[in-house]
Amino acid sequence: MRIASTQFHSTMNTALRNATARVENILQKMASGVRYLLPSENPVANIRLARLEREEATLDQYRENIATLRNRLSQNEAILNSITSDMLSVRDLLVWAANGANTSEDIAAMAASMQPIMDSLFYTSNTRDAEGRYVFSGTATDTPTLTYDPNAPVGMRYTFTGNEELQRVVVGDGITQPANLSLPELAVLLNQLDSAREALSTPGVNANDPAVRAVVTAALDGLDAAIDSVSARIAGIGGSQNILETLEVNHANVSLSNQQAALAIGQLDYADAAVKLNGYMAAVQATQKAYGAVSRLSLFEVI
Repeated sequence: MRIASTQFHSTMNTALRNATARVENILQKMASGVRYLLPSENPVANIRLARLEREEATLDQYRENIATLRNRLSQNEAILNSITSDMLSVRDLLVWAANGANTSEDIAAMAASMQPIMDSLFYTSNTRDAEGRYVFSGTATDTPTLTYDPNAPVGMRYTFTGNEELQRVVVGDGITQPANLSLPELAVLLNQLDSAREALSTPGVNANDPAVRAVVTAALDGLDAAIDSVSARIAGIGGSQNILETLEVNHANVSLSNQQAALAIGQLDYADAAVKLNGYMAAVQATQKAYGAVSRLSLFEVI
């Protein structure tokens, strides 16, 4: 059987290209560490890898949301602790002022000491974050939490101008956590304190006067209610932090499992790749030798 020279050269060139392509393919895999360079090499495995990558991206977003939310809750907790401290300070003043043995001058001095604490409560309630948004205004983050009208009657000067709606952050599959707080009770409390301060500032005030004592008692009751409310919010933040910590651990475990599964599916087996590379290299070398040997043959040498 005779084979034309052109047919022989074409066949050998095709064989060399195929063998060289296999060598290049295995070298690329060894350089990148991946088992499949093209989806067509194993469609099922590539679909599984795509699903794992999608789930991993979702978990990364959840974990990023959790980190941001935990930081925000920690800041809120610190601010609420400051507000609680101020409320306890003003409560001490009111308890002292309610003592019937105090002179009117002493009571007036206590009333004067209340104003800086009230100002601190007002400004702390209107705390803004790094982006200039009000922390305790609910979803109305561009609106001050509390406003003050000096022209309004005593006991009505402070107004809550935020809202009590929640900003919810997705921290898991179907799981959300509130990221904000609102403090409507602070407006009520400041109005009560303002009324008490006004009553205690009256020249010649007597702490045993039933009208004065009623105002002071109302302010103390308001303080106790506000302290309980803020303390409950602080406890709620602690509970949220515990939930977020648990979710973070769960997400980390799932992420680790996904990464291990992705490695098992898509990571190259270097021992197997080395064996294949040696085989492909041997095939290339054998093809080249055969090609060279046959190419040197001539019919004139055997005639």
